Amino acid sequence: MTSQNSRQFDLHPVDQRRLATLCGQFDEHLKQIERRLDVTIGRRGHHFKVDGPSENVAAATEVVRHLYRETEGNDDIDPETVHLYVRESGLERLPDDVPFDGSLTVIKTPKLKAKARGVNQQKYVHSMRSYDLNFGIGPAGTGKTWLAVACAVEALKDEQVKRILLVRPAVEAGEKLGFLPGDLAQKVDPYLRPLYDALYEMLGFEHVTRLIEKSVIEIAPLAFMRGRTLNNSFIILDESQNTTREQMKMFLTRIGFGSTAVITGDPSQIDLPRGQNSGLVQAIDVLQGVAGVGFTHFEAKDVVRHPLVQRVVEAYDRFDKAHPGNP
Repeated sequence: MTSQNSRQFDLHPVDQRRLATLCGQFDEHLKQIERRLDVTIGRRGHHFKVDGPSENVAAATEVVRHLYRETEGNDDIDPETVHLYVRESGLERLPDDVPFDGSLTVIKTPKLKAKARGVNQQKYVHSMRSYDLNFGIGPAGTGKTWLAVACAVEALKDEQVKRILLVRPAVEAGEKLGFLPGDLAQKVDPYLRPLYDALYEMLGFEHVTRLIEKSVIEIAPLAFMRGRTLNNSFIILDESQNTTREQMKMFLTRIGFGSTAVITGDPSQIDLPRGQNSGLVQAIDVLQGVAGVGFTHFEAKDVVRHPLVQRVVEAYDRFDKAHPGNP
């Protein structure tokens, strides 16, 4: 069991401008350190108190002190700087290290409270709140997409991000996307409908429509992501099993500072043309063990739809094991 600790310290010289710069607007920098290192930071003037696991408390204390030194010649500290110092500490919290006691993890959205059910869903939510890059892998009905949208809405509501991007490969359209009638949104709408449905449920139709008009919620077809860098965004790549290896690498290299990316997919539901390998399957192999990347693997027992869906998933799993290589 990790020992808990509390540490108090003062920052000198006392300078209100530098202290304000250190903490950020509405203490956003301190909150970022708290989330990433799983600690609690209290402050009164130049006096600080850090509570949490012993190693994390020591790391957070050093991060705060380093950042205060940065304020000596800077009028502003951006989230990227905080991110780099936290990453260098090497002690970002890991979802697998967190005990789950069966209590519900609640995601608060304007229209409803989304509840994570079961250990895997709770780990998934915890991972999305902790890591910049997350994979939710498993069968239909396990809540991968719905919970990702809920976390995106929560992050937008809490001003942790400035926009939400919904990304989905349009496999059937492929290179023919430009020949479909209508504008870009109309062309891709059918492929993003599950994401829209979740947004409407959590924000309401009119609110979602306004946010789309303001580009706070953005439709970003995977084919149109090339060349972009996405900062301060919550990005959801849904149905990622239908990305090619080149598309997946392209998407992963679009992620910028202050962003969270969630990649959902089911390797058993690949619709790519015969002979094309799935970018999701390769990414699972390539990124295993990479620091800062969270993986949550769902199983048939995690299905939260109609009980029949769980039985269907289990039946297909049994068939695939009994007939390996059967198309």
